[in-house]
Amino acid sequence: MTRTMRAAVADALCQPLSLREVQVPEPGAGQVLVRLAASGLCHTDLSILDGEWLMKRPRFPLIPGHEATGHVAACGPGVTSPKEGDRVGVFWLNSACGVCADCVGGREPFCLRQLNSGYTLDGTYAEYCLVSADYAIHLPEGPIELLAPIMCAGVTVYKALKELALPPGSWLVISGIGGTGHLAIQYACVMGLKVAAIDVDAEKVSLAKTLGATLALNAADKFPVNEILGQTGGAHAVMVTTGAIKAFEQGIRMLRRCGTCMLVGVAREPFPLSVFDVVIKGVAVRGSLIGTRQDVREALELVAAGRVKPVVESRPLEEVNAAISDLRQGRVKGRIMLRM
Repeated sequence: MTRTMRAAVADALCQPLSLREVQVPEPGAGQVLVRLAASGLCHTDLSILDGEWLMKRPRFPLIPGHEATGHVAACGPGVTSPKEGDRVGVFWLNSACGVCADCVGGREPFCLRQLNSGYTLDGTYAEYCLVSADYAIHLPEGPIELLAPIMCAGVTVYKALKELALPPGSWLVISGIGGTGHLAIQYACVMGLKVAAIDVDAEKVSLAKTLGATLALNAADKFPVNEILGQTGGAHAVMVTTGAIKAFEQGIRMLRRCGTCMLVGVAREPFPLSVFDVVIKGVAVRGSLIGTRQDVREALELVAAGRVKPVVESRPLEEVNAAISDLRQGRVKGRIMLRM
């Protein structure tokens, strides 16, 4: 007998999602079927739905979503791990080839043959989804809903911090205190960094203070470049988690000599870059993309240990379109998690 599930489905670009019953997929060789408990809303989902994700056009109909946790409901042929009933997480990488130079070199997020949940494959805005068994991440102990934001937002900033490799006591500016930025503050504090948090929303600035930021600045009230240069002598690094063009431009100007501006947020438009300033100050501009499966495991363990705690707002799947609207308007504090 054919089983059905509830899913939020995109039928075309720039259209509201349709909540309807669809067929539960069957796991093929090397796959597991995951019964989802919670799925986060990510700005990347909006970029995909709006046609702004520039790698390739998504196919429709499409179930979005790539940041979720749940339990293995069924295993396909040849799967020995994970097992039915195991708690697992689903993230952007649904699979990668495993043999290219990037995969072998520990850079699997850059594999040219990767498949992605909620983009090239159906994702997690549903009661069930398929994932390659090797990419279903075993979850540590802890509330399953609080672990879900780590599958994208958490691992993204954790990986960026690992790549920055700043010594304890360094000044890190985090520009944008949303779903990723509020986690970046916490991971940075765990690593012993001094955090200056910047946003234009008073509630998010206040949240940054409670999460451990040494400085929390409202860029709508004060020019953040002058404030950071004046109070820190210039940041050792800036992490831009927002897609606002002004944040990218200002981020580079906040750096001290030989600092690094790490781009995590994605913007479609170019931003002005002074080559003279980059050369004279010896600064670096880098990008960081998600993380590997090992990065996900490490990021999850810090949540399980109680050292990082995502701020989540739980909503039923039926409210997905209202939740997307709130995310677009910047009305979300922390991360929205869709309950299945």
